[in-house]
Amino acid sequence: MEKKLYPLKFVSIASRRPWGGSALVKKLGKHFVECDEEGNETVLGEDVLIGESWELADMGIEDSVVENGWLAGNTIGEIMETYLERIVGEKVYNYYGRQFPLLIKFLDINDKLSVQVHPDDAVAAERYDQLGKAEIWYVMDAQPGAVVYAGFNREVSAQEFYDRCKNGTVGEIMNEIYPKPGDSIYVTPGTVHAADGGLLIAEIQESSDMTFRLYDWGREFNPATARKLHLEEAIDLIDYNAFDQGLYRKGPLWGEEASTHPCHKGECECGGHGHDEEGKVVETLVECPQFNVSKLKLADPLHIYTEKFESFIIYICIEGAASIQVPSFNAKGEECMESYEFSKGETILVPAEMPDFYLVPRDRSTVLLEAVTRPEEIMDEYIDPETEAFLEDEDYEGLEDGAFDDDDEPAGPSAASPLGFFGGPGFKMS
Repeated sequence: MEKKLYPLKFVSIASRRPWGGSALVKKLGKHFVECDEEGNETVLGEDVLIGESWELADMGIEDSVVENGWLAGNTIGEIMETYLERIVGEKVYNYYGRQFPLLIKFLDINDKLSVQVHPDDAVAAERYDQLGKAEIWYVMDAQPGAVVYAGFNREVSAQEFYDRCKNGTVGEIMNEIYPKPGDSIYVTPGTVHAADGGLLIAEIQESSDMTFRLYDWGREFNPATARKLHLEEAIDLIDYNAFDQGLYRKGPLWGEEASTHPCHKGECECGGHGHDEEGKVVETLVECPQFNVSKLKLADPLHIYTEKFESFIIYICIEGAASIQVPSFNAKGEECMESYEFSKGETILVPAEMPDFYLVPRDRSTVLLEAVTRPEEIMDEYIDPETEAFLEDEDYEGLEDGAFDDDDEPAGPSAASPLGFFGGPGFKMS
């Protein structure tokens, strides 16, 4: 008899970054363990600068491992190889193949995140046999003075941006956002971005870590902190227009007043909310070809039917705790409910083959992010064919090494591209 799939939880993977801090351990209660070549385990404490916690990753380097149920110990990649469309849904599988299409992270930005940009799917597939990287940042916590640099405060030229990266004045043309908890920023491919000052962020993105580092706030001038830059390689990938403020969404004032928010009564006219049939708050954060992300203020149980999504569903717990209740049968053939619990800082994957389930709050302040994938043909809307890929009088020796992620390592084995082919480790310049 074929075993039924169930909601999957995964072991968090720590990623050290020079701009990281201790918030992932202190505020989310993460327990990170590293193993050396001999298999000896070391618990990473608050003194270790951890910039990212990878919650669900199918990157071919260090894939997420299931921690619950009869699939425990298997990676997401191994599960995809076996269960295919049963995990992601037929439509998603036909588009992405065996590559799980989303990457879920938590970010602790305690110091200056490098000025960087990501390519879109079309460019990433053509040049590197990779997926591009669209992403959304949801702000879980923001210290006073914390800032997100997203795009430009005015239209700029490629030459001006290049010169400012070289002379250290690029911050003067960056659009500054001072976010509060509950805010979200949709970082489109081509948007130059950075951050600083104490931010705890939940990140939902395509299954890619293609990051082109453009400026590193002076770290590049110190041999002890210098990391590879990719300014010349990425110069034609950048959207040089002023930042579209519509990509920045300020969160509603839920907090302690959630119980009296007019959305609960179906009376809200604030414009940024939707409601399900029972009047519960459902806020759409982004709808794009790569993913849809919504925010749920879970005050009462919800009966979720997966057919309408045509996709797996990922839930990320931002506040409180919840459980997924799945109708089942016990050994005696009696109807029962199987419960899968998750709390703040945890992520759970609901396979597409599950027909329905109940989403139940375990805390009155429960807030979840819900992510699904609805693939469409993705067209490039911003790359200027007249932009020169390379600037005159510059030395481009070594660019054949390709792009690297934010740790100055190759961004990993190729993902399955939307075009249906696979690449090898690292990137290849065309």
